[in-house]
Formats: sequence, C-alpha cells, structure tokens
Amino acid sequence: MPTQSSKILETFANPHWQRDYTIHIRIPEFTCLCPKTGQPDFATLFLDYVPDKLCLELKALKNYIWSYRNEGTFHETVTNQILTDLVQACPPRFMRLRAEFNVRGGIYTTIVVEHQAPGWIPPMPVHLPS
Repeated sequence: MPTQSSKILETFANPHWQRDYTIHIRIPEFTCLCPKTGQPDFATLFLDYVPDKLCLELKALKNYIWSYRNEGTFHETVTNQILTDLVQACPPRFMRLRAEFNVRGGIYTTIVVEHQAPGWIPPMPVHLPS
C-alpha cells in the first residue's frame, strides 16, 4: 500500500533521555499553496531539537509534512502551526524550526520559530582551539 499524507505524528521513547543532544532534520521538499493565488510554494525546512522523553518518528514526520501539500496557508502561519504540532507530539527541551521558502515575486522568505521548555537551561557551548 502506498504511503499517504497524515496529520498523525508518531513518537518513540528517547533512548538517551538523560543527556542533552541535538537532532538535526533537513526536509528539502516541503510544499503548500499560496492562499491568495493557489500556486504552489516550496520550502526547505530545518528542524533542530533537543528531545526530552520522546523523539519524532521520521516516516510519520514525512507523512505529516506531506499533508500540507494541498493546503492554502501563509508562510508565517504554516511554520508556526508545524512547530506547535511537533511540540505537542513530543514535548522537547528545545525546538527550532526554520522554513526557507523559495523565491516568489523576487522575494525570499525565511521564518524561524522556537520553543524552549520551562526551566530547561541549555548546556554551555564548548569551543575548541583550531
């Protein structure tokens, strides 16, 4: 049976919940529709998150992202909605979603939204000599 789009986000138990670590996900084929013209909008999504007890299951994430293909929505709205849904599915310690939309009318749009769990303090970065 072929894969179908779905708004259902699946998760799995974080096997290393005791440690802060970052998961980087690049989604180069995001599409939705312009709510004014109905023409397709294309973007690359960059998702970075520090999981807590749960991690996002990638196939379900792919199907979720695919579900926006025929939806008319503004860039700002869809980026914020995706972050809201992802945070609800797997409450992370930290999550950032950057949506880099392709040019339309000579204008590139990038939307960045973030979530940080109350009380979570990011670890100090380590800077090594070159």
